[in-house]
Amino acid sequence: MRDLRVAAVCMHSEIGRIRTNLDKTAFYVEKAWAAGAKVVCFPELSLTGYSLQDPNELYQELGQEGVIEKVLHMARDRKMIILAGLVERSLEDKPHISQIVAGPRGLMGIYRKTHLSPPEKGRYRAGEEIALFSDHEITFGIQLCYESHFPEISTVMALKGIEVLFLPHASPRGEPEEKMNSWLRHMPSRAFDNGFYVVACNQVGRNREGLEFAGVAMAIGPDGRVMESFAGKEERLVLAELKAGFLDEVRRHRMRYFLPGRRPELYTEVSSSAFLRPRSPNSE
Repeated sequence: MRDLRVAAVCMHSEIGRIRTNLDKTAFYVEKAWAAGAKVVCFPELSLTGYSLQDPNELYQELGQEGVIEKVLHMARDRKMIILAGLVERSLEDKPHISQIVAGPRGLMGIYRKTHLSPPEKGRYRAGEEIALFSDHEITFGIQLCYESHFPEISTVMALKGIEVLFLPHASPRGEPEEKMNSWLRHMPSRAFDNGFYVVACNQVGRNREGLEFAGVAMAIGPDGRVMESFAGKEERLVLAELKAGFLDEVRRHRMRYFLPGRRPELYTEVSSSAFLRPRSPNSE
């Protein structure tokens, strides 16, 4: 990893208003580029809006391929990596919640949400791959909203070599400070336990389905300390400086980097499909 300036965007996305959402995406890409950012992360489903009603009807303004091509053009034009969220139509019966990764040389890949929240399971199809993305400056992973509550995903990504974890959210309900406090209960742990940077952002504002999103964004260092943060009810671009030297310092420290001390032979139950409930002291 090289020293890198990244941007996280709290953005309001209207359901099905794809052209408006693309225009807003272009605005924040320009703003991030002008500030010297090399990577800009947008919220979950930022391009199509977050819908729990009929996600297959979102592409009436512009087709899926056209949406992706416009984001690719932005990335090529500004020589940036852009992470933008959309409903991805599938050949199967349900679409995916996906994050496209556009780079200066084209499409770097698509991440499909692997762990769906209970309200999403009836509308969407879960992805089946913990994908990583890399270029000459950064190796990173993506988790979408609800996925951040499953620490096993972060450990797998860390073992595969990510340096930064991006967490785009479309997390409704709650005031900004309440949402911030919720994130602070688990995101610093992901960074600290695995020794990587975390960059997160949420949608903001009320959409036409009545869901209200708190504008929250943050960047966390590999030591688990918050570097930059924002909590509010308006759109905001948050910049963070990710230092390669600090990442190396944490990973060279014999007491502050934990992955080399793992004993996976003791964790076989983690990969079991059975749900193991802890025994009560009075269960005998």
